[in-house]
Amino acid sequence: MSNNKTNIAVIGVGHLGSLHAKMLAEISSANFVGVFDVDEQKRNDIAMKYNVRAFPSLNELFETVNAVTIAANTRFHFEIAKLALQNGIHCFIEKPITTMPNEAEELITLARKNNCKIQVGHIERFNPAILAIEKYDVKPMFIEAHRLAQFTARGADVAVVLDLMIHDIDIILSLVKSDVAQIDANGVAVVSDSVDIANARIKFENGCVANVTASRISQQKMRKMRMFQHDAYISVNFSENNAEVFRLVDEHFQMQSRMMKLGAIDSGKYQRNIIFEQPEIPQLNPLKVELEEFVKCIQQNTEPKVTAEEGKQALVVASEILSRIDEQRFVVRES
Repeated sequence: MSNNKTNIAVIGVGHLGSLHAKMLAEISSANFVGVFDVDEQKRNDIAMKYNVRAFPSLNELFETVNAVTIAANTRFHFEIAKLALQNGIHCFIEKPITTMPNEAEELITLARKNNCKIQVGHIERFNPAILAIEKYDVKPMFIEAHRLAQFTARGADVAVVLDLMIHDIDIILSLVKSDVAQIDANGVAVVSDSVDIANARIKFENGCVANVTASRISQQKMRKMRMFQHDAYISVNFSENNAEVFRLVDEHFQMQSRMMKLGAIDSGKYQRNIIFEQPEIPQLNPLKVELEEFVKCIQQNTEPKVTAEEGKQALVVASEILSRIDEQRFVVRES
């Protein structure tokens, strides 16, 4: 591992990009060099706040750094990342990686050719509640996910499937580890030009089924996932950073702190106990941790925690969901 800090800049300093800048200024392994945004006032304000350079062009920025975080609008991810990779620059790309799977594949090819790292900003992988259940043998066979938010103009440039649902798609794919067999979906554009509320039923080849709902027109915020599997039920609340685990254990299981016995089942060959546990939640900032991991993978030449291939897989599923929704909307228009 090199002891040299990684020279890094932020491209796109809107709401999310400004948070990237704040985190990079705090990461000791990174040398936060500067920012670029097409809005001159925005880039100057952020640059002044963190005492870094406001780059007037991407070409000038690429000459100065060896890594970037791309937090511009989704429709610009591909062209910005392509330029960066062509210049040998490592890329952290906010989710979704691109708007089209073929664009993601082109970035993957470019990264391999130029020996560059790509990490995709699926921040929920670093949510403390998700990290807390890593110690369990999670093999869900039915998943129910709800991600509901109040409407804001930010993110409305893409369908809610790419804006919100893709978080849960990525988590589900990382847990199920099976190919998708079938997708059914429906959705409606309510207050924007793209789909604002959507539901998808994803069936995997191993038999697992995921029912996923996303909405950006809800009165109340919800980010929750429930997973059911043999001998266990796991609930994760992304908003409140907590998890609950109900599971069956044999009668000789050693109870630990944070566990509670709820009852026993005597049927079958031996007695089993039902226990409830609230796993300990690590105290961390998910955005800071994922950016630290990005810098670490560059310096140690390791695989990113969320690879471009995984980002593409989530995008492929999201794109298929949008296709199924379009088919349903076409049928409604024709009837």
